[in-house]
Formats: sequence, C-alpha cells, structure tokens
Amino acid sequence: MAKNNSIGKVVHWYDKIGVAVIELSGGLKVGDTIKVAHGDKEFTEAISSMQLDHAPVKSGKKGQQIAIKLSEKAGEGSIVSLAE
Repeated sequence: MAKNNSIGKVVHWYDKIGVAVIELSGGLKVGDTIKVAHGDKEFTEAISSMQLDHAPVKSGKKGQQIAIKLSEKAGEGSIVSLAE
C-alpha cells in the first residue's frame, strides 16, 4: 500500500450494522474504491454511500468523520487508502 494513498483510519466499528466511522486525512467521495488494511488482512470495496452526522453526503474531506457501510469487518485502527 502506497503511503501517499492513505486517506484515513477507522476510529469506530459498529459490528451489528457493519458500519465503519473513518476519520479522513484526505478526500473521499461516493464511487471511489478503497482498500482497508489491518495487520495482514486487507480488502477492497467501492463506496456506494456515506454519511456525515447521520445525513447522506456525496463526499468527505480532511478532518471529517464519515460513516460507510462495509461488507467485511474493519477493526478500529484499520488504515483506509484509495485503491489503485
């Protein structure tokens, strides 16, 4: 994973609903494909929707905490990057 592609990290994981809260260190928008990595586990997923303060948004920017639904578990501390 290229360090310059990192756009944030998971700060909370809601296991029952499969939602990750990501603190962004870069921009992210609906339609982007992300890579989520934690230890030796990683997966790639396309962003179909995201929320900011429980309201749907099309994009997020540095400093915001956005919520996205994921198909696999993303533990707290997981690194999120844009997939190449």
